[in-house]
Amino acid sequence: MKKILVINANPKSISFCKSIAERYAKTAGSKHALKQIDLNAMNFEINLQEGYDKELALEPDLVAFQEMLLWAEHIVIISPVWWGSMPAKFKGVIDRTFLPDFAFKYQAGKSIPEKLLKGRTSELIITLDTPTFWYKYVQGNPIYKNLKRTILDFSGIKNTSATYFGPVISASEQVRKTWLTKVEKMANNL
Repeated sequence: MKKILVINANPKSISFCKSIAERYAKTAGSKHALKQIDLNAMNFEINLQEGYDKELALEPDLVAFQEMLLWAEHIVIISPVWWGSMPAKFKGVIDRTFLPDFAFKYQAGKSIPEKLLKGRTSELIITLDTPTFWYKYVQGNPIYKNLKRTILDFSGIKNTSATYFGPVISASEQVRKTWLTKVEKMANNL
Protein backbone atom coordinates (compact mmCIF):
# COMPACT_ATOMS: atom_id res chain seq x y z
CA MET A 1 0.00 0.00 0.00
CA LYS A 2 1.41 3.37 -1.08
CA LYS A 3 0.67 6.84 0.19
CA ILE A 4 -0.66 8.71 -2.84
CA LEU A 5 -1.21 12.46 -3.13
CA VAL A 6 -3.40 13.62 -6.04
CA ILE A 7 -3.09 17.33 -6.90
CA ASN A 8 -5.64 18.98 -9.17
CA ALA A 9 -3.58 22.00 -10.28
CA ASN A 10 -6.40 23.60 -12.26
CA PRO A 11 -7.76 26.64 -10.36
CA LYS A 12 -11.19 26.39 -12.01
CA SER A 13 -14.08 24.97 -9.99
CA ILE A 14 -15.18 22.74 -12.89
CA SER A 15 -12.66 21.30 -15.34
CA PHE A 16 -11.56 18.14 -17.09
CA CYS A 17 -8.54 18.14 -14.75
CA LYS A 18 -10.96 17.86 -11.83
CA SER A 19 -12.66 14.88 -13.53
CA ILE A 20 -9.25 13.25 -14.03
CA ALA A 21 -8.26 13.89 -10.40
CA GLU A 22 -11.52 12.43 -9.10
CA ARG A 23 -11.25 9.32 -11.30
CA TYR A 24 -7.61 8.77 -10.37
CA ALA A 25 -8.31 9.27 -6.65
CA LYS A 26 -11.34 6.98 -6.64
CA THR A 27 -9.43 4.20 -8.40
CA ALA A 28 -6.12 4.48 -6.54
CA GLY A 29 -7.90 5.09 -3.22
CA SER A 30 -9.46 1.63 -3.37
CA LYS A 31 -5.99 0.05 -2.95
CA HIS A 32 -3.81 2.76 -1.42
CA ALA A 33 -3.85 5.45 1.26
CA LEU A 34 -4.83 8.60 -0.60
CA LYS A 35 -5.07 12.33 -0.03
CA GLN A 36 -6.34 14.81 -2.57
CA ILE A 37 -5.78 18.55 -3.06
CA ASP A 38 -7.94 20.77 -5.25
CA LEU A 39 -6.20 24.05 -6.10
CA ASN A 40 -9.58 25.74 -6.46
CA ALA A 41 -10.27 25.28 -2.74
CA MET A 42 -6.94 26.71 -1.56
CA ASN A 43 -6.69 30.27 -0.22
CA PHE A 44 -3.31 31.98 0.01
CA GLU A 45 -1.27 34.90 -1.32
CA ILE A 46 0.32 33.61 -4.53
CA ASN A 47 2.86 36.42 -4.91
CA LEU A 48 6.19 35.96 -3.17
CA GLN A 49 6.87 39.72 -3.19
CA GLU A 50 10.32 39.61 -1.59
CA GLY A 51 11.39 36.31 -3.11
CA TYR A 52 13.16 34.22 -0.49
CA ASP A 53 14.88 37.28 1.04
CA LYS A 54 12.08 37.87 3.53
CA GLU A 55 10.03 35.12 5.14
CA LEU A 56 6.29 35.20 4.47
CA ALA A 57 4.20 33.19 6.93
CA LEU A 58 2.39 30.28 5.32
CA GLU A 59 -1.39 30.30 5.32
CA PRO A 60 -3.13 27.16 6.69
CA ASP A 61 -3.78 25.76 3.19
CA LEU A 62 -0.07 25.97 2.36
CA VAL A 63 0.93 24.35 5.66
CA ALA A 64 -1.51 21.52 4.85
CA PHE A 65 -0.01 21.24 1.34
CA GLN A 66 3.50 20.87 2.77
CA GLU A 67 2.30 18.28 5.30
CA MET A 68 0.70 16.26 2.48
CA LEU A 69 3.91 16.42 0.42
CA LEU A 70 5.90 15.08 3.37
CA TRP A 71 3.32 12.34 3.93
CA ALA A 72 3.19 11.22 0.29
CA GLU A 73 5.31 8.54 -1.34
CA HIS A 74 3.84 9.14 -4.82
CA ILE A 75 2.53 12.49 -6.09
CA VAL A 76 0.17 12.77 -9.05
CA ILE A 77 0.07 16.27 -10.56
CA ILE A 78 -2.82 16.96 -12.91
CA SER A 79 -2.35 20.32 -14.60
CA PRO A 80 -3.68 22.17 -17.61
CA VAL A 81 -1.33 24.01 -19.92
CA TRP A 82 -2.04 27.73 -19.81
CA TRP A 83 0.12 29.93 -22.05
CA GLY A 84 2.57 27.08 -22.45
CA SER A 85 3.06 26.34 -18.75
CA MET A 86 1.17 25.84 -15.50
CA PRO A 87 -1.53 28.16 -14.13
CA ALA A 88 -0.22 31.06 -12.03
CA LYS A 89 -1.97 29.83 -8.89
CA PHE A 90 -0.21 26.47 -9.10
CA LYS A 91 3.13 28.21 -9.66
CA GLY A 92 2.24 30.30 -6.59
CA VAL A 93 1.78 27.12 -4.51
CA ILE A 94 5.23 25.96 -5.58
CA ASP A 95 6.85 29.37 -4.99
CA ARG A 96 5.33 29.57 -1.52
CA THR A 97 5.88 25.96 -0.35
CA PHE A 98 8.97 24.50 -2.07
CA LEU A 99 11.09 26.57 0.27
CA PRO A 100 14.72 26.40 1.37
CA ASP A 101 15.01 23.96 4.30
CA PHE A 102 11.78 22.26 3.20
CA ALA A 103 12.33 21.18 -0.42
CA PHE A 104 16.06 21.83 -0.68
CA LYS A 105 18.98 23.04 1.42
CA TYR A 106 21.99 25.00 0.27
CA GLN A 107 25.31 23.68 1.56
CA ALA A 108 28.45 25.72 2.04
CA GLY A 109 30.95 25.19 -0.77
CA LYS A 110 28.53 23.25 -3.00
CA SER A 111 26.72 24.62 -6.02
CA ILE A 112 23.99 21.98 -5.98
CA PRO A 113 21.73 21.98 -2.92
CA GLU A 114 20.69 18.94 -0.92
CA LYS A 115 17.39 17.49 -2.18
CA LEU A 116 15.12 17.26 0.87
CA LEU A 117 12.12 15.52 -0.76
CA LYS A 118 14.08 12.45 -1.91
CA GLY A 119 12.41 9.06 -1.85
CA ARG A 120 9.21 10.26 -3.51
CA THR A 121 8.01 9.64 -7.03
CA SER A 122 5.62 11.60 -9.20
CA GLU A 123 3.64 11.33 -12.38
CA LEU A 124 2.32 14.17 -14.49
CA ILE A 125 -1.03 14.23 -16.24
CA ILE A 126 -1.24 17.24 -18.54
CA THR A 127 -4.27 18.60 -20.38
CA LEU A 128 -3.99 21.05 -23.25
CA ASP A 129 -6.01 22.63 -26.03
CA THR A 130 -3.11 22.33 -28.47
CA PRO A 131 -2.45 19.05 -30.27
CA THR A 132 -0.02 17.09 -28.10
CA PHE A 133 2.61 16.56 -30.82
CA TRP A 134 2.62 20.33 -31.57
CA TYR A 135 3.04 21.24 -27.91
CA LYS A 136 5.79 18.69 -27.27
CA TYR A 137 7.84 18.95 -30.46
CA VAL A 138 7.22 22.43 -31.83
CA GLN A 139 6.61 24.43 -28.66
CA GLY A 140 9.25 22.49 -26.72
CA ASN A 141 7.16 20.91 -23.92
CA PRO A 142 7.81 23.71 -21.38
CA ILE A 143 5.46 22.44 -18.64
CA TYR A 144 7.27 19.10 -18.50
CA LYS A 145 10.70 20.69 -18.50
CA ASN A 146 9.68 23.14 -15.78
CA LEU A 147 7.96 20.64 -13.51
CA LYS A 148 10.28 17.66 -13.98
CA ARG A 149 13.68 19.29 -14.31
CA THR A 150 13.56 22.53 -12.36
CA ILE A 151 11.07 21.72 -9.58
CA LEU A 152 10.70 17.99 -8.96
CA ASP A 153 14.29 16.91 -9.75
CA PHE A 154 15.67 19.93 -7.89
CA SER A 155 13.89 18.87 -4.70
CA GLY A 156 14.52 15.12 -5.11
CA ILE A 157 11.14 13.92 -6.42
CA LYS A 158 11.68 11.40 -9.24
CA ASN A 159 9.18 11.77 -12.04
CA THR A 160 8.20 8.41 -13.50
CA SER A 161 5.83 9.40 -16.33
CA ALA A 162 4.03 12.17 -18.17
CA THR A 163 0.70 11.62 -19.91
CA TYR A 164 -0.89 14.21 -22.19
CA PHE A 165 -4.54 14.65 -23.15
CA GLY A 166 -5.36 17.11 -25.86
CA PRO A 167 -6.74 19.00 -27.46
CA VAL A 168 -9.41 18.98 -24.73
CA ILE A 169 -11.34 21.94 -26.12
CA SER A 170 -12.45 20.01 -29.22
CA ALA A 171 -12.61 16.52 -27.68
CA SER A 172 -15.93 14.71 -27.93
CA GLU A 173 -17.58 13.16 -24.90
CA GLN A 174 -16.48 9.75 -26.18
CA VAL A 175 -12.83 10.83 -26.42
CA ARG A 176 -12.97 12.24 -22.88
CA LYS A 177 -14.43 8.94 -21.64
CA THR A 178 -11.56 7.10 -23.34
CA TRP A 179 -9.05 9.39 -21.61
CA LEU A 180 -10.74 8.80 -18.21
CA THR A 181 -10.56 5.04 -18.81
CA LYS A 182 -6.82 5.44 -19.44
CA VAL A 183 -6.51 7.39 -16.16
CA GLU A 184 -8.30 4.57 -14.35
CA LYS A 185 -5.83 2.03 -15.81
CA MET A 186 -2.90 4.22 -14.75
CA ALA A 187 -4.23 4.41 -11.19
CA ASN A 188 -4.80 0.63 -11.13
CA ASN A 189 -1.20 -0.01 -12.15
CA LEU A 190 0.35 1.59 -9.07
